[in-house]
Amino acid sequence: MRAALIKIEDGLLNDMWMPDIILGINRGGCIPGVYLSHKLNREHSVLDVRLRDHAASPNLSVLEKEFAFQKKILIIDDINDTGATFQYITDTFGRHDRVKYAAVINNRASLVKVDYFGYEIDKNENPQWVVFPWEEWTRGAFTVLNNNRSKQ
Repeated sequence: MRAALIKIEDGLLNDMWMPDIILGINRGGCIPGVYLSHKLNREHSVLDVRLRDHAASPNLSVLEKEFAFQKKILIIDDINDTGATFQYITDTFGRHDRVKYAAVINNRASLVKVDYFGYEIDKNENPQWVVFPWEEWTRGAFTVLNNNRSKQ
């Protein structure tokens, strides 16, 4: 994950765009968001958008508050898979120059294009499921599950 976050940081530096705050999407984006906030010495908060396996409605109040304070905001998640989470945010909140999107892993086949990513996969060519170390205690690194085989 460290290399992925460094690549995201490099993209921010190359674009000469630095966020005032990083919003990690609950739950997968929290750990990369905190790591990146320490690396960039920026504030971090949690954006509660959980569309899968959760009954609570998404809550964009943190995004709305930070945006109202004229802050530049980077929203990060662990994976941009189908794009549904990022699409929900843009459909509900809109697209703005002060808000950019990042993912540790970007699925090239996603309907939503993020501004920054660390690694890229293409699920149209190779359907796979990525398990992050914070999702399963028995694995120590990212694991790609593919055709009933796993490899690290």
